[in-house]
Amino acid sequence: MSIEAKRLHLQAIRNALAPYRYLYCVDLEATCDEVDESESPRPLAVVPDEMETIEIGLVVIDLETLEIVDEFQRFVRPQINPLLTDFCKELTSIQQAEVDNAGTYVEVGQELGVFVARYPNAAWASWGDYDAKQLDRDAEFASCPSLLSGLQHLNVRKWQKSLYDQQTKGLKQTIESMSLVWQGTHHRGIDDARNVASIVKKILA
Repeated sequence: MSIEAKRLHLQAIRNALAPYRYLYCVDLEATCDEVDESESPRPLAVVPDEMETIEIGLVVIDLETLEIVDEFQRFVRPQINPLLTDFCKELTSIQQAEVDNAGTYVEVGQELGVFVARYPNAAWASWGDYDAKQLDRDAEFASCPSLLSGLQHLNVRKWQKSLYDQQTKGLKQTIESMSLVWQGTHHRGIDDARNVASIVKKILA
């Protein structure tokens, strides 16, 4: 990629963020299932259309200073498939007791609303578009507005690919390819949100 092309991509990103004071970097974990190669064929306990959020991680970046100024993390109690699969527990490290003792999507949404009210004039970003689609799916299940509805959503994965002219990688591979230090446990909402924030900070620095 030419220097000029990279400059134009970076300017487009800065223009997209220009109206905002804060950027929320968000990552969700959700109920899921997968049939292991060692298993006999079986129906999935959780089909993709019934995935429900079980953790919300959100990191607030002050776009004037590029500093992380706050974080929000909550587990969420799933309603359709309240029992986590072994695959889900192994993938996310989230345990059954943590979601059993958590609030519902609506209750956590109320807490999140109070939290983000402290940081107005914000957009939100995630690694890809999955998180935005998942929030809409949860809202449909709960018959309530989607969390973060009304806020502009931005795709950090597209930003990174446009600037570095690379094949799309996973979040952990991208952190490593950018010579950043991986933080925490992969497939944990708050840790993945912190890592997305690290990518955003490096892009904008």
